[in-house]
Amino acid sequence: MELSKMAKRELHADSRAKALIFDLDGTLIDSMPVHWKAWQESCQKLGFTLEHEVFQSRVGQPVEKIAQQVVEYYKVDVDPMEIIRTKKELVMNNLHLVKPFEVVANVARENYGKLPMGIGTGSDRARAEFMLKNAGLDYMFDCIVSADDVENHKPNPDTFLKCAEIMGVAPEFCLVFEDGKPGFEAAKAAGMMLCDVNPYTLE
Repeated sequence: MELSKMAKRELHADSRAKALIFDLDGTLIDSMPVHWKAWQESCQKLGFTLEHEVFQSRVGQPVEKIAQQVVEYYKVDVDPMEIIRTKKELVMNNLHLVKPFEVVANVARENYGKLPMGIGTGSDRARAEFMLKNAGLDYMFDCIVSADDVENHKPNPDTFLKCAEIMGVAPEFCLVFEDGKPGFEAAKAAGMMLCDVNPYTLE
């Protein structure tokens, strides 16, 4: 089921939802510019250029998967772990700059204490917890399911299904807020409602 889109900049949870699940990067937190810059710079340092569409089509997956896919896509003789090391260092140096997408964060604020809410992210747990705390949003969520908590990441449904399991809500009553194609596919594969936040977060 698709959540019908409200007017731009006015986002609300579907009344059918009994639990809400939020992706983190690019959905709840405006961190994608920091990530994109870090990916660009790390690849440039290793001698090749990462195109935005190649990056964008892979967002939502763990950094290890993205790095491996990028190396394979460009057929470069580069160790993916070297990309990851440089990229993570660049991101960590700038995480304090990221802010919440208020239009999405307001949905969480409106439903705090009313519905169970979880985070389903491709980020590792430490970084997810840091960003939520830095944004002042960490107190609202009943669970965080990170890349550390499942074997099969987005576009597989495991991340979101684990959120639903922890919250004790059947998948069909969970509403997922997402910005990336792998997350869209994961939500649909889980049999959950889906809200594409891009019309509300992209200027």
